[in-house]
Amino acid sequence: MLDLGRLRALHAVAVHGSVGAAAASLGFTPSAVSQQIAKLERETRTTLLERQGRGVRLTDEARQLAGTAEKLLSIVEEAEVRLEERRGLPAGRLSIGCFASAARGLMPRALAELAVRHPALDARLTEVDPHVSIDLVARGMIDLAVAHDWDIAPLPTPPGVEQAVIGDDLCDVLVPRGHPLAARATVRREELADERWITQPPGTVCHDWLIQTLRATGYEPHVVHQAEENHTQVALVAAGLGIAMVPRLGRGALPPEVTPVRLDPMPRRRLHALWRAGAARRPAIRETVRMLQELWPRVASSTG
Repeated sequence: MLDLGRLRALHAVAVHGSVGAAAASLGFTPSAVSQQIAKLERETRTTLLERQGRGVRLTDEARQLAGTAEKLLSIVEEAEVRLEERRGLPAGRLSIGCFASAARGLMPRALAELAVRHPALDARLTEVDPHVSIDLVARGMIDLAVAHDWDIAPLPTPPGVEQAVIGDDLCDVLVPRGHPLAARATVRREELADERWITQPPGTVCHDWLIQTLRATGYEPHVVHQAEENHTQVALVAAGLGIAMVPRLGRGALPPEVTPVRLDPMPRRRLHALWRAGAARRPAIRETVRMLQELWPRVASSTG
């Protein structure tokens, strides 16, 4: 009989594309995942992974088996949901994928309160890009995602995935302390045409929003520096190297060399919780979403 844990490891490699990424999603070491798949190869007498450069690729047989594993894991999830629903209390492991600034500014408090209120619940956090986390929910690799979108780019929801709004996060233009705009209370987008911008790399939600919004205003933004971490963007602004649009959530205290200026109209990004429709009855998911919505007003007021 095939071992479910080994099938889960293979499925994770198929979803994430590498042993290392699969291990991170499962909370294992890459060596442990490799050992699980090696045992599965011996059980099935089939080669499942082949070397490809510095990484690996799944054989055709492995892809077929990973597809079967996905169906089995879905059946197991349904059984777990029914058991937890009958008990009526959040319990078991809950895997959560969350984007960086919410992982820093929202989730520590939420996870701490969940641990106090529901000691039988083992909630585990992985920091991951919003679009990636939604796909992981849809494919059954994580139970819950905390993601965000912007007004001009609504969050795409795959079939079979449900969502609830957590709240709205405000954003400011950050400028060096000696910048001409630092003395202003507000600034309009049209006034930023000649600025040097610091932003996230292309393909990220924040970068795409900035480019599309400023193009719609009538000019192409001059991007000079790209950094994934908001704290790095703040440091670049502090050094006088440009300006940046940075959300308040998870930003922390600004250094004295950086001044926030309100953009008129003020940009907002909306936070969402997402989960598979088949797991919607699970008390752990219902309680975690409720907790995030309950915490949000306090978190938002502390970032202003």
